[in-house]
This record gives sequence, C-alpha cells and structure tokens, in this order.
Amino acid sequence: MEKGVGAMAIVEVTIIPLGTGSGSVSEYVADVHRILEAAEENIKFQMTPMSTIIEGDLHDILEVVKRMHEHPFTKGAPRVSTSIRIDERRDKPSSIEQKMQSVRNKLKK
Repeated sequence: MEKGVGAMAIVEVTIIPLGTGSGSVSEYVADVHRILEAAEENIKFQMTPMSTIIEGDLHDILEVVKRMHEHPFTKGAPRVSTSIRIDERRDKPSSIEQKMQSVRNKLKK
C-alpha cells in the first residue's frame, strides 16, 4: 500500500484539563465528545472510560484533536495535558473493528 493511499490511522487521545478546582472532568469529556460528533472530517470514534479512540486519515484526526485540546481552555482551564498514541499501518488496511476481530479470532483457538 502506498503512503497515504488507503492508509488509516487509529489514535488514542486523552485530554486532561488541569487547575479547574474540581476532580471531575465529565463535563469536559461531554464537550469533547460533542466536538467529535460535529466533526466534518471523515472519522470514526469510540469513547472509553479512560480515553477516546479515533479512526481515520491521520491529518484529519490531528485537526480534530487540535480542536479537542483547545476546548478546555475556552471553559477556563488554565492548563491542558493531552496524550496521543498513534497506530498507523501502511502495509495493509487497519481499523478499530479489524483489530478487535483479530483478537476475538485468536481467543477462539
């Protein structure tokens, strides 16, 4: 598979607003989820208890993550810590579902 031709990235992102005066971040998580739902980029996403998984073109994902990262600042957070892990295959198609199915298949053995 050529670079950029059909290449799909899977990105795990965690955004933590700091200095908000509260130990709860669920309101920030809900706001970030709304950003994902409204994204015009061609992405798929899955929220987990500890992070969000996003699938799509890496350039598109990073544009969305940039908006997600900026959002807590607009709500008054003085500091935001964002962690990003990128899994990008260029040798064959990859998706969240394909990765999960691969593990399920191995569990059947």
